[in-house]
Amino acid sequence: MEKIPMTRVGHAALEAELKHLKSVERPAIIQAIAEAREHGDLSENAEYHSAREKQSFIEGRIKELEGVIGLAEVIDPAALSGAIKFGATVTVVDEDTDEEKTWQIVGEHEANIEKGLLNIRSPIARALIGKDVGDSVEVKTPGGEKFYEVVNIEFR
Repeated sequence: MEKIPMTRVGHAALEAELKHLKSVERPAIIQAIAEAREHGDLSENAEYHSAREKQSFIEGRIKELEGVIGLAEVIDPAALSGAIKFGATVTVVDEDTDEEKTWQIVGEHEANIEKGLLNIRSPIARALIGKDVGDSVEVKTPGGEKFYEVVNIEFR
Protein backbone atom coordinates (compact mmCIF):
# COMPACT_ATOMS: atom_id res chain seq x y z
CA MET A 1 0.00 0.00 0.00
CA GLU A 2 1.09 3.53 -0.73
CA LYS A 3 2.06 5.71 2.24
CA ILE A 4 -0.02 8.84 2.85
CA PRO A 5 2.11 11.94 3.48
CA MET A 6 0.97 14.31 6.21
CA THR A 7 2.37 16.86 8.60
CA ARG A 8 2.74 16.22 12.31
CA VAL A 9 -0.13 18.67 13.00
CA GLY A 10 -2.43 16.90 10.52
CA HIS A 11 -1.56 13.50 11.98
CA ALA A 12 -2.28 14.72 15.51
CA ALA A 13 -5.65 16.16 14.40
CA LEU A 14 -6.70 12.84 12.84
CA GLU A 15 -5.63 10.94 15.98
CA ALA A 16 -7.61 13.37 18.15
CA GLU A 17 -10.71 12.91 15.98
CA LEU A 18 -10.34 9.11 16.17
CA LYS A 19 -9.97 9.22 19.96
CA HIS A 20 -13.06 11.46 20.25
CA LEU A 21 -15.13 9.15 18.06
CA LYS A 22 -14.13 6.07 20.04
CA SER A 23 -14.35 7.52 23.55
CA VAL A 24 -17.26 9.98 23.25
CA GLU A 25 -19.36 9.52 20.11
CA ARG A 26 -19.44 5.70 20.01
CA PRO A 27 -20.58 5.25 23.64
CA ALA A 28 -23.16 8.04 23.25
CA ILE A 29 -24.72 6.46 20.17
CA ILE A 30 -24.78 3.02 21.82
CA GLN A 31 -26.69 4.60 24.72
CA ALA A 32 -29.08 6.36 22.30
CA ILE A 33 -29.80 3.06 20.52
CA ALA A 34 -30.47 1.32 23.84
CA GLU A 35 -32.91 4.08 24.88
CA ALA A 36 -34.67 4.00 21.50
CA ARG A 37 -35.10 0.20 21.81
CA GLU A 38 -36.92 0.70 25.09
CA HIS A 39 -39.64 2.63 23.27
CA GLY A 40 -40.99 -0.54 21.72
CA ASP A 41 -41.75 -1.31 18.05
CA LEU A 42 -38.50 -0.76 16.15
CA SER A 43 -40.10 -0.81 12.69
CA GLU A 44 -41.76 2.57 13.27
CA ASN A 45 -39.24 4.02 15.71
CA ALA A 46 -37.62 7.07 14.03
CA GLU A 47 -35.24 7.64 16.95
CA TYR A 48 -33.91 4.11 16.62
CA HIS A 49 -33.40 4.35 12.85
CA SER A 50 -31.73 7.74 13.18
CA ALA A 51 -29.39 6.45 15.89
CA ARG A 52 -28.50 3.36 13.82
CA GLU A 53 -27.74 5.58 10.81
CA LYS A 54 -25.50 7.79 12.94
CA GLN A 55 -23.79 4.70 14.35
CA SER A 56 -23.09 3.49 10.83
CA PHE A 57 -21.53 6.84 9.94
CA ILE A 58 -19.38 6.87 13.11
CA GLU A 59 -18.14 3.30 12.56
CA GLY A 60 -17.32 4.08 8.93
CA ARG A 61 -15.36 7.20 9.91
CA ILE A 62 -13.46 5.23 12.59
CA LYS A 63 -12.44 2.61 10.00
CA GLU A 64 -11.41 5.34 7.54
CA LEU A 65 -9.31 7.16 10.14
CA GLU A 66 -7.65 3.94 11.32
CA GLY A 67 -6.72 3.14 7.71
CA VAL A 68 -5.32 6.62 7.02
CA ILE A 69 -3.37 6.75 10.28
CA GLY A 70 -2.00 3.27 9.63
CA LEU A 71 -0.63 4.36 6.25
CA ALA A 72 0.53 7.80 7.39
CA GLU A 73 4.05 8.96 6.66
CA VAL A 74 4.55 11.90 9.01
CA ILE A 75 6.86 14.51 7.50
CA ASP A 76 8.34 17.34 9.56
CA PRO A 77 8.48 20.40 7.28
CA ALA A 78 10.98 22.12 9.62
CA ALA A 79 13.58 19.51 8.61
CA LEU A 80 13.24 20.42 4.93
CA SER A 81 14.64 23.23 2.78
CA GLY A 82 15.14 24.26 -0.83
CA ALA A 83 12.57 24.38 -3.60
CA ILE A 84 8.85 23.91 -3.00
CA LYS A 85 7.89 20.42 -1.83
CA PHE A 86 5.46 18.77 0.56
CA GLY A 87 5.16 20.77 3.80
CA ALA A 88 6.38 24.07 2.35
CA THR A 89 4.54 27.25 3.25
CA VAL A 90 4.46 29.21 0.01
CA THR A 91 3.58 32.86 -0.56
CA VAL A 92 2.60 33.75 -4.10
CA VAL A 93 1.38 36.88 -5.86
CA ASP A 94 -1.35 36.67 -8.49
CA GLU A 95 0.29 38.30 -11.51
CA ASP A 96 -3.06 39.67 -12.75
CA THR A 97 -4.49 41.14 -9.54
CA ASP A 98 -1.33 41.54 -7.36
CA GLU A 99 -3.23 39.66 -4.64
CA GLU A 100 -0.91 37.84 -2.23
CA LYS A 101 -1.81 34.35 -1.00
CA THR A 102 -0.07 32.00 1.41
CA TRP A 103 -0.63 28.26 1.50
CA GLN A 104 1.01 25.30 3.18
CA ILE A 105 1.18 22.21 0.97
CA VAL A 106 -0.20 19.30 3.00
CA GLY A 107 -1.70 15.83 2.56
CA GLU A 108 -5.21 15.40 1.23
CA HIS A 109 -6.67 14.34 4.60
CA GLU A 110 -5.59 17.55 6.33
CA ALA A 111 -6.23 19.99 3.48
CA ASN A 112 -8.52 22.96 4.16
CA ILE A 113 -8.22 25.82 1.70
CA GLU A 114 -10.04 28.24 4.06
CA LYS A 115 -7.24 27.67 6.60
CA GLY A 116 -4.51 27.97 3.97
CA LEU A 117 -3.84 24.21 3.85
CA LEU A 118 -3.48 23.21 0.20
CA ASN A 119 -3.96 19.59 -0.91
CA ILE A 120 -0.73 18.30 -2.48
CA ARG A 121 -2.81 16.76 -5.28
CA SER A 122 -4.51 20.05 -6.21
CA PRO A 123 -3.62 21.72 -9.50
CA ILE A 124 -2.04 24.69 -7.72
CA ALA A 125 0.17 22.53 -5.49
CA ARG A 126 1.23 20.33 -8.41
CA ALA A 127 2.20 23.43 -10.38
CA LEU A 128 4.18 24.84 -7.42
CA ILE A 129 6.20 21.67 -6.63
CA GLY A 130 9.84 22.12 -7.62
CA LYS A 131 9.60 25.89 -8.09
CA ASP A 132 11.74 28.44 -6.27
CA VAL A 133 11.45 32.09 -5.21
CA GLY A 134 11.09 34.32 -8.26
CA ASP A 135 9.65 31.58 -10.47
CA SER A 136 6.42 32.20 -12.36
CA VAL A 137 3.82 29.44 -12.21
CA GLU A 138 0.96 28.79 -14.63
CA VAL A 139 -2.03 27.00 -13.12
CA LYS A 140 -4.93 25.66 -15.14
CA THR A 141 -8.09 26.17 -13.07
CA PRO A 142 -11.77 25.63 -13.91
CA GLY A 143 -12.05 29.41 -14.20
CA GLY A 144 -9.18 29.64 -16.69
CA GLU A 145 -5.42 29.98 -16.44
CA LYS A 146 -3.91 31.79 -13.46
CA PHE A 147 -0.35 33.04 -13.19
CA TYR A 148 1.45 33.32 -9.87
CA GLU A 149 4.92 34.45 -8.89
CA VAL A 150 6.55 32.69 -5.95
CA VAL A 151 7.71 35.36 -3.48
CA ASN A 152 8.53 33.28 -0.38
CA ILE A 153 9.09 29.68 0.68
CA GLU A 154 9.27 28.62 4.33
CA PHE A 155 9.56 25.26 6.01
CA ARG A 156 8.11 25.49 9.52
